[in-house]
Amino acid sequence: MTDPLLAPYLSAHDLTCERSERLLFKRLNFTLTKEQLLLVQGGNGQGKTSLLRLLTGLGRPDAGEVRWRGEPIARCRESYHREMAYLGHANGIKDELNPVENLRFHGALHSRAFERDQAVATLKRLGLSRCLDLPCRALSFGQRRRVALTALLLAGASLWILDEPLTGLDVHAVALVEGLIRDHLQAGGMVVATTHQVMNLEGVDVQRLVVGQVAAPQGMRPESH
Repeated sequence: MTDPLLAPYLSAHDLTCERSERLLFKRLNFTLTKEQLLLVQGGNGQGKTSLLRLLTGLGRPDAGEVRWRGEPIARCRESYHREMAYLGHANGIKDELNPVENLRFHGALHSRAFERDQAVATLKRLGLSRCLDLPCRALSFGQRRRVALTALLLAGASLWILDEPLTGLDVHAVALVEGLIRDHLQAGGMVVATTHQVMNLEGVDVQRLVVGQVAAPQGMRPESH
């Protein structure tokens, strides 16, 4: 019998992607199981964000397919999107709303139930106790990023897809994000992430996927299994 922890959940099969008649990658393959982080690496313009868009279903590959639990995501879009949460370069935060209102809006947008007490508790956990009633236009970039991270946590998704999640964060916020990723993986979740920054991946089961013709960046701390 196959160990459920080793069964592939997210997988890519011979993915090919072109942009403006430029080939970014071709015949790209990987599988991701529970408690694993797929770290996508490569230089600027090499196809990292394009790959994440294919994995979220926001874009379509020129060849190949993305599968969730063995089924093409084009055929299980609704169930896949219930189990997947995406955090891109933009925080997706409305400036005129306060953090709690933003989380209510985010939940409604994705047809997810909203529980105010849980939202407030999570915002406080992420260090936003003093910002609950402020419009998000008054918050720093790092604070708005924490609001977006709160939405990620409240989504209850098993798969996180994160595009440069550490950008614009100070050292304390970086440590917070690293801790959230480790906690999510330890709880049986999965993460696909890109980053230009050094991450503390100690104790994390990491796969590395290099897109384009760029070597993996130096200085990445070694992970242990």
